[in-house]
Amino acid sequence: MSVALASSPTSNSTQQEPLRVMVVDDSVVIRGLISRWVGSEPDMVVAASLRTGLDAVNQIERVNPDVAVLDIEMPELDGISALPLLLAKKRNLIIIMASTLTRRNAEISFKALSLGASDYIPKPESTREQAAAETFHHDLIQKIRSLGAKLRRNVPASPNLPGHATNPLPAPDRPRGPLSRPLQAPVAPLARRAFSSHAPRALLIGSSTGGPQALMTLVGEIGAVIDRFPVLITQHMPPTFTTILAEHLARSSHRPAHEAVDGEIVKAGRIYLAPGGRHMRVVRRGTDVAIALDDGPPVNFCKPAVDPLFSSAIDVWQGGILAVVLTGMGSDGMRGGKEIVAAGGSVIAQDEATSVVWGMPGAAANAGICSAILPLGQIAPKLVRLFSGDRS
Repeated sequence: MSVALASSPTSNSTQQEPLRVMVVDDSVVIRGLISRWVGSEPDMVVAASLRTGLDAVNQIERVNPDVAVLDIEMPELDGISALPLLLAKKRNLIIIMASTLTRRNAEISFKALSLGASDYIPKPESTREQAAAETFHHDLIQKIRSLGAKLRRNVPASPNLPGHATNPLPAPDRPRGPLSRPLQAPVAPLARRAFSSHAPRALLIGSSTGGPQALMTLVGEIGAVIDRFPVLITQHMPPTFTTILAEHLARSSHRPAHEAVDGEIVKAGRIYLAPGGRHMRVVRRGTDVAIALDDGPPVNFCKPAVDPLFSSAIDVWQGGILAVVLTGMGSDGMRGGKEIVAAGGSVIAQDEATSVVWGMPGAAANAGICSAILPLGQIAPKLVRLFSGDRS
């Protein structure tokens, strides 16, 4: 079997070197497609193009990749079985799971996240569909770049492999996630706004990369908020995946959670999740608030997107909105967050240290619209206090 390998870096490699990407997929078409895309980026290089998970496990020490794009369904050793073996050999390896949009693969992708995968990406059913292929191309390159950049900022350049100096990486039993940052010179604190004097009447949450794990943690700790107020969530995620996520949110929160249905009335005590492939907005229907789904074009390259939800809520709840922007790539949620603040509401962003990617929350924080920028573990207690009447 022929295997394409890029030369392994030397021990004096620098953080400016291209990201080394290992492509693992039993489809020669998909391998070739991803390899061409990666090879055309100036900040990336194809470290290896492999057919099975077993090939990846056997060759990771020689290939020494920064990022692995790992297919789920492969002969000899599938992706979910290869995942822990790869991380055992290189704990700081960024792994992006790739799969087609089936319920089984969606479930496996969620399991992969719990086992240490950094992210997932849905593969198009056919690469002949130009729009689907273009979306796959854009999303994959952005995920590789964003996750790889975080790795390069947080981890010394020398690899954690036999024959190289050992890095100060997390202990093997530590949950995989954002790594400790090296000591840096102090930076000026980001501006904070005072929380709104209006009592919040709804909780809106936007998230992307790293969002499923963050959401499940958050909803599991805000039962007192959910019981009294509606919670609406937009997570960048395709169809089928949002169905599974809603089920996970219901289990984590012990509260009703489901993909929102067009026209349904929004009620306290429930979690409404934007369905994959459709934007979720809210509208006023007499004395009620209703869900409005639409099939419009992507916003911020996303569908569903956070900004449509945030912006639409202003006409419904005016200044009684509390919005949270969690981990994710890009800047979705920042524009809508600005509008919420202008209308008298408040925005909280997840901090950089606990975000898988500090794109979305970072954009909100740097725009100066946040009343708090908090570690994930501190967001739930803050929400409970704010919805209980605390305005500080």
